[in-house]
Amino acid sequence: QVQLVESGGGLVQPGGSLRLSCAASGIGNIGSIYAMGWYRQAPGKQRELVADITSGGSTNYADSVKGRFTISRDNAKITVYLQMNSLKPEDTGVYYCNLVQERLAKVDYWGKGTLVTVSS
Repeated sequence: QVQLVESGGGLVQPGGSLRLSCAASGIGNIGSIYAMGWYRQAPGKQRELVADITSGGSTNYADSVKGRFTISRDNAKITVYLQMNSLKPEDTGVYYCNLVQERLAKVDYWGKGTLVTVSS
């Protein structure tokens, strides 16, 4: 059973930084991981992609976070990180870890989410 556990959320002032972590377990064949990433959902809005990284190391970012956020992963620990700098109030939301596993088809797994609040 695949489980994703996020950590690192909290309250931060505008301009500050946070680092999110997401550790995966129960994967079985690590080679079946297609990508890991982060999504966020702000109050009253739909969940949106923040950043993801494939098993080959290719990264993809939402335009709103380019230059401020950096995604990375530790394949040995099956952990993905999101370094968030220069945080803005509009970055506030629940951040969800996502893992895409590919066997015969792609399957998405989600963490429970961690709240990030950017406020003075």
